[in-house]
Amino acid sequence: MDAPINIRIATLNDLDALYALEKESFVTDRLSRRSFRHWIGAEHRALLVAELSGVVVAYVLIIYHPGTRLARVYSLAVSTDMRGQGVARKLMLAGERASREAGRLYLRLEVSVDNVAAIRLYESLGFQKFGRYLDYYENHSDALRYQKCIRRYQPVLEHPHVPWFRQTTHFTCGPAALLMVMSSLDKGFEATQEQELMIWREATTIFMTSGHGGCHPVGLALAAKQRGYQAEVWINQTGALFVDGVRGDEKKQIVELVDSCFKKHAETQQLTIHYANINQETLCSVLQEGALALILISTYRMDRKKAPHWVVVSGFDKDCLYIHDPDPEDERQSALDCQYIPIAREDFDRMTCFGKTRLRTAIIIRS
Repeated sequence: MDAPINIRIATLNDLDALYALEKESFVTDRLSRRSFRHWIGAEHRALLVAELSGVVVAYVLIIYHPGTRLARVYSLAVSTDMRGQGVARKLMLAGERASREAGRLYLRLEVSVDNVAAIRLYESLGFQKFGRYLDYYENHSDALRYQKCIRRYQPVLEHPHVPWFRQTTHFTCGPAALLMVMSSLDKGFEATQEQELMIWREATTIFMTSGHGGCHPVGLALAAKQRGYQAEVWINQTGALFVDGVRGDEKKQIVELVDSCFKKHAETQQLTIHYANINQETLCSVLQEGALALILISTYRMDRKKAPHWVVVSGFDKDCLYIHDPDPEDERQSALDCQYIPIAREDFDRMTCFGKTRLRTAIIIRS
């Protein structure tokens, strides 16, 4: 291509070109002329065209889901004679930039399992496969689902970098999160599986909904204090924690006894427990001071399982709080994908309540 590609917002003057491009590109699942007219004038979308010497040669339509921070690539088409020349990549990057500027955190798309070229493009752009729709298209082919985090944390110079540690068992998210904090506050510290398991043994609730128990916030704080760190705990209720998460009177009695033992030990160790809600302002304030926070979330918004899960609050800005998650949803996810995950401020409070009692708890750790 000698002439440069120009990418711009679509207008009504592009209607004929868009519809012609659609008919050239797709046999089934086509957008109608009426649909293009609607999307050109609609809100909550980015409809961009790629223009070469005044001729529209490609377009991308991205829809912003109202009430969420999700954007979805609804359709992408490139004229036959322009394929393989990088036009789709330029459009996707422009669409990603537009979505990010519109406040979206994640970009999703579906692609036919047979569209090898498109799959290669999306994966090269950093999209990760997270699902599959059976019989999705009009021709009955399946679709692969892809997602990309398009919002990245811009670290503040005075704020410590938080290394990432993957939990090595399905029940040690709390110790793994604490190891990340310890690695951040002490540059000479090296996290190991042995330390992960030792902390779990010190902080476990013994039982949980199924399998091994998770970790009690006071137990984790005591483990941090035992290792020379300053710690304080925030819990928004005074009763025994996680009792509703076990079945049977015997298990409930053990969970209650463990809760009581942790709290008695906290008194002897002069560990501060605030029986109150911790708010975003407080979390951001302690991060500004150089401390870090472990916080309990419900995984419902991630996997619909409503499991308690410990993460590290590793950063913030005016729109988001960012977390380090020790448990990737997909084993193929890289460490980078699990660091500084953006959570919109309006979603954070809903995510950090767990169970029927609406438990909210956090641990503040300082060096």
